[in-house]
Amino acid sequence: MSSEQPTSYEAASARIEEIVRRLDSGEAGLRETLELVAEGRRLVEWCAGELEAVGRGLEELRLEELVARLERGEAPER
Repeated sequence: MSSEQPTSYEAASARIEEIVRRLDSGEAGLRETLELVAEGRRLVEWCAGELEAVGRGLEELRLEELVARLERGEAPER
């Protein structure tokens, strides 16, 4: 998965766990360690972007729900 885009948050998360296990094992050489760290960083950044997008989507849904409630004359939930 080193240069390819992850197919899902779950796949990226699983790969990050694999990378951490490999790094924790102490068996990776210097070059492999550098490659794994770079790949891990890319995956973490990608996952953060995915979480941010989901968060924005949830916020939009909550706003849409609030507007619908207000249009129906219902009091907003607290």
